[in-house]
Amino acid sequence: MRIDILTLFPLMFEGFLTESIIKRAIEKEKVTINIINFRDYSLDPHHKVDDTPYGGGSGMVLTPQPIMDAVDDLKTEDAKVILLTPDGIKYTQQMAYSLSNCKHLIIICGHYEGFDERIRSIVDMEISIGDYVLTGGELPSMVITDSIVRLIDGVIDKESHLNDSFNDNLLDYPTYTKPRVYRGMEVPSVLLNGNHKEIEEYRKSEALKRTMERRPDLLEK
Repeated sequence: MRIDILTLFPLMFEGFLTESIIKRAIEKEKVTINIINFRDYSLDPHHKVDDTPYGGGSGMVLTPQPIMDAVDDLKTEDAKVILLTPDGIKYTQQMAYSLSNCKHLIIICGHYEGFDERIRSIVDMEISIGDYVLTGGELPSMVITDSIVRLIDGVIDKESHLNDSFNDNLLDYPTYTKPRVYRGMEVPSVLLNGNHKEIEEYRKSEALKRTMERRPDLLEK
């Protein structure tokens, strides 16, 4: 998979690309992640990428030329172009699974007060990671990239993500490790008896219970 991220702040991605699972996925050549500063595509003599909004108002708006030219330059036959915006579709685990099957993603990070509406004409999908506003799309792009890359075959053990929260609209079941007793709290005995059928039934029951208590809205789906 190839992921191109368009941003004005490429240095924000240094730690993200050089640590943990993302780093290993890149080293194993499961994914190629390119960070592109779309300021480099600006035709303005001073590499300006924003301007004041028509009709007045506060803040600066990203101009269409640098972003649209960057996408034209990077786009392949298999590319899906994603715009990160608070008014996009709310991101879900199901969307992560779908996007993990794509060959090429181009992710546009917005910034400042917003972006010229005409940029929407070149995108295939608009995504929001939640009902709140951030200073830019860099953090959401990392969230989405991380959620996708871990689902690519060979990046992590497949069983690890099949049991993730939100699969089958359920939160994950509680897990335990050594020691067996800590500060008076004991590991449930069912997890120690070696009966795999009972363990599976316990985990399903606990996942349902946790979802009912914490996210009953998921069960309504």
